[in-house]
Amino acid sequence: MRVGTFVLAAQFPGQGHAETLHRAVRSAEVAEECGLDSVWLAEHHFMPYGVCPSAVTLAALVLGRTSRIRVGTAVSVLTTTHPVALGEQAALLHLTSGGRFSLGVGRGGPWVDLEVFGSGLEAYEKDFPEALDLLLRWLREPRVAADGERYRFREVPVVPRPDELIDGDPAPETVLACTSPRSVRLAAERGLPMLLGMHCGDEEKAGMVALWRTEALAAGHSPDTVARIAAGHVSAGLAQIADRTADAAETLVKAVPGWLRRGLEAHVTVDGRHRPMRDAVAYTELLCRLHPVGTPRTAADRLAATAERTGITRFALLAEGSGEVAATEENVRRLGSEVLPLLV
Repeated sequence: MRVGTFVLAAQFPGQGHAETLHRAVRSAEVAEECGLDSVWLAEHHFMPYGVCPSAVTLAALVLGRTSRIRVGTAVSVLTTTHPVALGEQAALLHLTSGGRFSLGVGRGGPWVDLEVFGSGLEAYEKDFPEALDLLLRWLREPRVAADGERYRFREVPVVPRPDELIDGDPAPETVLACTSPRSVRLAAERGLPMLLGMHCGDEEKAGMVALWRTEALAAGHSPDTVARIAAGHVSAGLAQIADRTADAAETLVKAVPGWLRRGLEAHVTVDGRHRPMRDAVAYTELLCRLHPVGTPRTAADRLAATAERTGITRFALLAEGSGEVAATEENVRRLGSEVLPLLV
């Protein structure tokens, strides 16, 4: 089982951007120090839900400050960036880190980002498969041209070539964030592992894994290939460790709703469409029930149960739910020193 952290760079009430980003970077450094497998970095624009606007940029910083841990984006949003630009950045990080970089990509949402960056609503509603295919070709081929509806350009060389890594994989690992049957099918057809969100319970995640396997086999991937790719699925969740389960839940219920309310209210749709809002307290309580929140034994048992029910053995756990630098660092350390040994 591979356990890593999921870093949102969440701005809690009363905090500034510098403090928030310091906590994010420090928690990533501590994740390596305490033996965790990976750290996954989120990307958001114009909102306190997360104040990191470029996951690949923050990944570069974290890779430079670490030496062992895998660093991934969760996710880089393809609808607001050019696939070739993202592919170049991914190849650069893959080569310079010795293969420690994972590229998580996603469609994002119908947010005002599409207006600000000039990509338009079609990038979200229609053009994502074309963007993903172009990105994957850039990571796998020596020369690339495009003649699609959205992207058209003459053939150019891929520089730097990710397959020139001296030892290791010929391209950075690519994971697709999936929130619907449509995105699950897209991941299966392209032979990509999935990143599944923390809002999903085990039953829903198990259903998505089963659909992915059916669609991957139908797309012509061999059973051995399907099994190999499926080992890369990632389950996102929330983790809070304490000596008593009630204390862990109390920490989150006190801190998380204030951040969630401000963060979710800052989501602005590009076309004024209705956007239902979650009840922040009820959602926090749901997350406490779904994920490893409690004593080290409770946390380990919940992770083991999710792995058994879904087949997913790779986790990205949000550990910054207290909103405090020192408390987040302690939480990450307890994941490494007290929970991991129980999963062996």
